[in-house]
Amino acid sequence: MALTKKKDDFLQASLELIHEKGFKATTMRDIAEKMGFDVSNSYNYIKSKQDILELFLFRTSQEFHIAMDNILASSYPADEKLKLVISAHIQVAAKKPLEVGLMVNEWRNLKEPKYSEYVALRSLYEQKMAALITEGIAKNTFKEMDVRVATAVILSSIRWLYDTYADNKDAMNPVELERQIFGLLLKGVAS
Repeated sequence: MALTKKKDDFLQASLELIHEKGFKATTMRDIAEKMGFDVSNSYNYIKSKQDILELFLFRTSQEFHIAMDNILASSYPADEKLKLVISAHIQVAAKKPLEVGLMVNEWRNLKEPKYSEYVALRSLYEQKMAALITEGIAKNTFKEMDVRVATAVILSSIRWLYDTYADNKDAMNPVELERQIFGLLLKGVAS
């Protein structure tokens, strides 16, 4: 087995344990036991448990930011952009529920300076969503509303979606989930 495959297996086992037990309760020994080797072998794949958290959080955050940036740069009207953002969230949550779960539940366990970097990324993403809503209001695509409240409601509504897929292999089809979320959220913002 190639080192890359072993590292991927190690990271996946780490992710599953953190999902099951929580970041603080998961130890490098737990991960090594799940992999069937001595704890000292764990350090062939990663320097620390903190590095595992950083890797998943920043990689998944980057995926969300790239999707958001591409959507915002498109020529679609604001309501279509919002649909695309929601769709991107659902697709990532369906494909990577445990990684998204870390973003929701475990980011507070980052240590400085990574904690501040991650908080800045979260804030930037919220600013991008607010800019999208502001654009829609300015073009009368969305009704007049408090942008901060709308941003918080939309993001909190789609943040939990990872849980639909994390432990449930028979979860709702992502396309069907999109249809339902669009109906619930967009009727609340449509002009």
